[in-house]
Amino acid sequence: MERASTMDGLKVLAVAIRREPWIFTLSTVGSALFGALTVADAWVLGWSTDHVILPAFRTGHIGTGWLIAVVALFVAVAIGRAVGVIARRLGAGVMQYRMQAHYRRAVTRQYLRLPLAWHQAHPTGQLLSNANADVEAAWAPIAPLPMAVGTIAMMVIAVAQMFLADTVLACLGMLVFPAVILTNLAYQRRASPLITRAQQLRAELSEVAHESFDGALVVKTLGREGEETDRFAAKARELRDTNIRAGRIRAAFDPTLAALPDIGVLVVLSVGVIRVLHGHAAAGDVVQIGYLLTIVAFPIRSLGWVLGEFPRSVVGFRRVQHVLDATGGLEYGDERLPALSGDGIRGGARLELDGVAFAYEPQQPLLSGVTFEVAAGRTVAIVGPTASGKSTLTTLMSRLVDPDAGRISVDGIDLREFAPGALAEAVSVVPQTAFVFDDTVRDNVTLGGEYADDEVWAALRAAQADGFVAALPRGLDTRLGERGTSLSGGQRQRISLARALVRRPRLLILDDATSAVDPEVEQRILAALRGATGASEGGATLVVVAYRKATIALADEVVHLDGGRILACGTHEQLLVTSPAYAELVNAYETELDELAETEVER
Repeated sequence: MERASTMDGLKVLAVAIRREPWIFTLSTVGSALFGALTVADAWVLGWSTDHVILPAFRTGHIGTGWLIAVVALFVAVAIGRAVGVIARRLGAGVMQYRMQAHYRRAVTRQYLRLPLAWHQAHPTGQLLSNANADVEAAWAPIAPLPMAVGTIAMMVIAVAQMFLADTVLACLGMLVFPAVILTNLAYQRRASPLITRAQQLRAELSEVAHESFDGALVVKTLGREGEETDRFAAKARELRDTNIRAGRIRAAFDPTLAALPDIGVLVVLSVGVIRVLHGHAAAGDVVQIGYLLTIVAFPIRSLGWVLGEFPRSVVGFRRVQHVLDATGGLEYGDERLPALSGDGIRGGARLELDGVAFAYEPQQPLLSGVTFEVAAGRTVAIVGPTASGKSTLTTLMSRLVDPDAGRISVDGIDLREFAPGALAEAVSVVPQTAFVFDDTVRDNVTLGGEYADDEVWAALRAAQADGFVAALPRGLDTRLGERGTSLSGGQRQRISLARALVRRPRLLILDDATSAVDPEVEQRILAALRGATGASEGGATLVVVAYRKATIALADEVVHLDGGRILACGTHEQLLVTSPAYAELVNAYETELDELAETEVER
């Protein structure tokens, strides 16, 4: 398992410093001011001991002027330290949260840029962890960073004062530093693998939870709550145990780090008392050095806090950087389709596929040599058995992924040549699984687009959804719940269809998008689509993945796909006569229904 070294942690922090130099400078200056004035506190204490406290013991009285001077010095130092603390903490907080926000946005932009194939190769839970827990972990050391950097100045000044006061005692105090370095190296060597594993387990736990939430209906209907609970609990226990092992190491590291300066103070005071008794040192110098060593302990602790966060920070940064370094984004050109024809009517788009091939795995081609054309304004049904490549073909036609070979074009323009967002302006896809957001009906249809309510209702009517939407408590303003839990499967499909229709696409692709509605409603939807978008000249082009014979019969042409290849093309009637494989496929559904009906009658 890869370890995170101190140098790796410093490189991560360097990224933040280069991005936010002014905020880092402000917080560091504030920290340096705090450190310098903390050292000044030691000087004030030493000066007060030699010039006020000891003379007062010898003479038995103290002048008012001396008391005022001592109080004024301590108050001035305290006010300056308060200003330094405010600047340090404010700058550190702003810097940390800005870095987290920047990298969350960067990860999200990368997710949007990367093709669907990349997302399919990475679990959703891992992607959520990359954008959340890993980003937080990467920049966790920023909070103590300005304090640690600024207090280095305090440490340098304190050490210089220690040597000026007494070289022997200063050398004894400096033995703390190699002890701290060795302690930190031992901590990182033992903690880094555990923290790396914990970050991975957080992603795996998120993945399990996400799967359970997505499959809640399956889990409950099949009575698998216990198994899902055990699966989640096993991963949670592993994460708990890993964090506990890492926590035990951290629990030993922090008190050891805190104890080392205190041990140094005890050694210095012990030797210092002996030196004072023998006349080799002044009492004020011993007090000053002892206090300075306690001051040096603070920078040591602050450096320890930064170093203690390095293993988790480096692991988080590497996981985030893995996403940001991912390749495979789609390349774009600058072509666009005209949104409206000369008379202000949107016309259909001509779709052409020429020798299209695609494979999810190199040794397992899914589509091969797919070639056909859909004339503008025509309706084509794509028919084929399960796993024949129909849904993959729709993702290629909408350019969610690019084909491995061949060419797909709309109105003669290769999909790769369209400008970013240009294809979505002319092509709409309604997928197999309808997704509904936890939002109002209006916002689910418009998705933030500027459409009038009349346009929304027109799209709902074409999708045969206006009736049930009008019956909802608040109509278009009714919230539909997470994933549309308040709707049936057919209603969700019709909302999803209206979402595509409101954009008045020139090419509309339906991937079995009406499978959850009954055949009668499906016929009305397709008839409305042909009237609103379609089949006549000037209407939108319609590509339908279908399996019901009545649906297929409405198409102007049928493409029979099997095993990733086109077996036949023609009208529904022609293929019933000329292609036995096609006839068997499309008749299978009705045959099964008839057999079920006969069985029920016999019973």
